Amino acid sequence: MRLELRRSFVMVDQIEVPPGSRDTGPPLRRVAVTGVVANPYAGQGFVEDLSASIAASEAVGRELSAMAVAAMGAHAIESYGKGAVVGLAGEQEHANAMLTTIFAEPLRAAVGGGLAWLPSFTKRGAPGTMIDVPLAHKDALYVRSHYDGMTLMLPDAPQADEVALIIVIANRGRIDARVGGLKAAEISKRDGLR
Repeated sequence: MRLELRRSFVMVDQIEVPPGSRDTGPPLRRVAVTGVVANPYAGQGFVEDLSASIAASEAVGRELSAMAVAAMGAHAIESYGKGAVVGLAGEQEHANAMLTTIFAEPLRAAVGGGLAWLPSFTKRGAPGTMIDVPLAHKDALYVRSHYDGMTLMLPDAPQADEVALIIVIANRGRIDARVGGLKAAEISKRDGLR
């Protein structure tokens, strides 16, 4: 199976550090890339075996990852996340099948490796549905400053027979993050957690 990529969207959200902030870091740059694919299971009722779409998602993951890294420009990448909205002729499970490790491994490679699991969120929806895609540090889940996300609204997508697959990356944690916990500079165990 090959997933037919029908459309793609790239959104860049750059937040400057405000005057008076104690934050000495760079602007927060978040990039979201969405690929809208045809849902091969739309309208078919219950399909037991979704493994073909799991395998096919790797190629889409690779393409979207390359687009995301390109849109990040010279900024280093510290956090990532993924999400999907499946059109109403499909099931939420169709979106989840396309977001497994097979889809995510090209992203890990594109960002220079990532030890932590990628946070994700999926839902069913009509064109224009909003989705919040969560972010976490790519190497250590316990880095609280990087618990963030990006809200997206996809114009005219997904149609009933589509799935919108989303990758979000960011160059840093929240501006003025100060709720404690492990700092990115203190990551030491290299176990995906700390």
